[in-house]
Amino acid sequence: MVRGRICGLSVRDVRFPTSLGGHGSDAMHTDPDYSAAYVILETDAGDGLKGYGITFTLGKGTEVVICAVNALAHHVLNRDFGDIVGDFRGFYRQLTSDGQLRWIGPEKGVVHLATAAILNALWDLWAKQEGKPLWKLLVDMDPKTLLSCIDFRYISDALTEEEAYEILKKGRVGNREREAQLLAHGYPAYTTSCAWLGYSDDTLKQLCSEALKEGWTRFKVKVGADLQDDIRRCRLIRDMIGPEKTLMMDANQRWDVHEAVEWMSQLAEFKPLWIEEPTSPDDILGHAAISKALAPLGIGVATGEQCHNRVIFKQLLQANALQFLQIDSCRLGSINENVSVLLMAQKFGIPVCPHAGGVGLCELVQHLIIFDYIAVSASLENRAWHRHQQIC
Repeated sequence: MVRGRICGLSVRDVRFPTSLGGHGSDAMHTDPDYSAAYVILETDAGDGLKGYGITFTLGKGTEVVICAVNALAHHVLNRDFGDIVGDFRGFYRQLTSDGQLRWIGPEKGVVHLATAAILNALWDLWAKQEGKPLWKLLVDMDPKTLLSCIDFRYISDALTEEEAYEILKKGRVGNREREAQLLAHGYPAYTTSCAWLGYSDDTLKQLCSEALKEGWTRFKVKVGADLQDDIRRCRLIRDMIGPEKTLMMDANQRWDVHEAVEWMSQLAEFKPLWIEEPTSPDDILGHAAISKALAPLGIGVATGEQCHNRVIFKQLLQANALQFLQIDSCRLGSINENVSVLLMAQKFGIPVCPHAGGVGLCELVQHLIIFDYIAVSASLENRAWHRHQQIC
């Protein structure tokens, strides 16, 4: 039973100097410092429980996100927690439709990152008050209650609330068996930790060897800065992992559309499962063109970590522009929006392989992908979540 009034909100700037070792480096982000705007919510319920929510950044951007969190704080402070979750759809829309802040969104950019941090803290508090991990809260929730948390505005042409209900109702069949299976065997993951673009060959070899010893079977390599260097590095890692293990590639938005097709045609010999973010994350038709061109080569397109909102995902799905969908737990508007995207992906038959890493993303996104498997997709086929070593 949710209880208490939100009586305190604080936000901290948490950063780690990952740029010093090239950790997290890619073709577009050469010197990232993994960081988070870290929101803490307190209530007057007397139980001492607090809600913790984050949104991820790469350093200085945290300062701007914190300003946005503070600008949104009045929407949550002094509100009854039961009233918030009792009309979570209405609260989500209120938060994302602030009459003055909406102009610098809407539902995108810094304001939406701040929205995610606040909502993530609310969901954390809700799960704690119910005495459950977040995934269990979602799995056990009545489908109609869960759907009442989702704003279907702008996506009802692709997924109606009635269709979403049927998906969740179908997902209840066999869900206890899937929950037991997952608790016993875990969920498949892939790693990027051994192949950041800024790593030397020696570092790449060392980390790849360690990952193989640890039992990793899925590896992702950063590409996009220099074609000949990419060929050399991809050959190195493919030779190390062998032909039977899965290799993915990630360009982090580096290319134009034609450039992506030409570049990946040169890298096709290394049999990548997908190319991630080959071009601008906003270019739906560009992704569709790349997907169509690379299909004969057996290379899929993956994207999502910098997709602003459910509307971008809706259009990517409608345009057949991706073969792997990558939700991000801190870029979309928290659980409320991520669940809507999981449901759309299920309707369109596209596997979800979440983006994670950085500060706290792995800890949060695992709850979403566990929920997806148990209550939505009921499938592990062509699915893995992004797990790389946490700097913190």
